[in-house]
Amino acid sequence: MPRFLLPVGIVLAIAAVAVLGYWWLVGRFIQSTDDAYLQADSVTVAPKVSGYVTDVYVGDNATVKVGDPLVRLDGRQYQAALDQAKATVDARRADIERARAAIQQQQAAIEQAKAQLQVAQVGAKHAQDEVRRYAPLAKSGAESGDQLSVLVSNRDQAQATLAADQAALDQARAHVADLQAQITQAQAQLEAAQASASQAQLDLQDTLIRSSLAGRVGDRTVRVGQYAQPGTRLMTVVPVQSIYLTANFKETQIGRMRAGQPVQLHVDALPDADLHGVVDSFAPGTGSQFALLPPENATGNFTKIVQRVPVRIRIDADESTRKRLMPGLSVTVDVDTRAEAGNSRPALVSSQHG
Repeated sequence: MPRFLLPVGIVLAIAAVAVLGYWWLVGRFIQSTDDAYLQADSVTVAPKVSGYVTDVYVGDNATVKVGDPLVRLDGRQYQAALDQAKATVDARRADIERARAAIQQQQAAIEQAKAQLQVAQVGAKHAQDEVRRYAPLAKSGAESGDQLSVLVSNRDQAQATLAADQAALDQARAHVADLQAQITQAQAQLEAAQASASQAQLDLQDTLIRSSLAGRVGDRTVRVGQYAQPGTRLMTVVPVQSIYLTANFKETQIGRMRAGQPVQLHVDALPDADLHGVVDSFAPGTGSQFALLPPENATGNFTKIVQRVPVRIRIDADESTRKRLMPGLSVTVDVDTRAEAGNSRPALVSSQHG
C-alpha cells in the first residue's frame, strides 16, 4: 500500500466519525421538508350593496392601512332612500304629536260632559221630587191632574237628558282610549320607520368600501364604471406584515415535534437570507381530511400513502427582510426536534390551533 494512502484513510476516517457524530448528536433530530409555502390571511374586498363604481382610490400593489378608502359606489339611490325614510320618521312623529294633542282636547270635552251630566242629575232629581210632592195632592184632589201630568213629563225629559249626557260622557272617555291606541300604533310605525332609516343609513355608508386590515392590495379587478353586485370580488388585501409559514411534514416526521421548537428557514427567492422561526401549532388532522373529496379507504383496493400534516411556523425576521417575503414563496424547513418546549405529549395532541 502506498504511504500517501494512509493519511488519506485517516482523514476519511476522521471525517466519517465527525459526520456520524454530527448525525448522532444533531442530524437525526432535524426534520426537513421542502413542501412548505409562505401564507397570509388575506381578505377579499367585496361590496355589501350594489351600484356602479364611481371612484377607485388605490392602485395595484398599493399599501393600505386599516380604514383607508378603497372603492366608492354610486350612492344617489341610497341617499334618496335615506331621505324618504327620514321623512317617514318625521310623519310618524307628527302622528304621535297630533294624537297627544287630540287627547288633551278630548280631556276638556270629558270635563264638559261631566258638568252637563251633573246639571242633568240635578234637574232629574228636582223633577222627581216635584212628582213625588204633587202626586198625593193630585190624588186627594187638592191639585189638578193636569199639573201632575206636566210634572211627570218634565221628570221623564230630565231622565232622558241624564241618560243622554251619561252616554256622551262614556263616548268621550272611549274616544280617549281610541286615541291612546292610535298613539301606540303610531309609535310602532315610528320604530319601523326608524329601522328603515337606519338600514338606509348603513346602505349609504356601505357605498364607501374601506380596508378592514393593513397590508398591500393585490388582484385588483375593479374599474371605474363597473357595476358591482354584493359579494363581487373587487380586490384582495394581503397582510404582508403578518406572513407565516405552513410546512407539510410527513406523518413519520412529526413524532418528536412540539410547539416552540426552533426552525431554520431557507426561502428559494432569498438564497442569501438566513431566517429562523418557531413551531407555532399543528393542524387537527392531515391535509387529506380537509380536501374537497376526502379519501374513503374502506372501499376498493387499498394502497397505503404516507400522509402529511400541516404545521404552522411563526417567522422571526426583521422589518426589511419581512418586506421581501410574500405569500406563495417556496421554503425549505429544518425543525430541530431536540427541544421538547416543556411538553412531552405527542405533537398532534399538544397542538392548540389548526
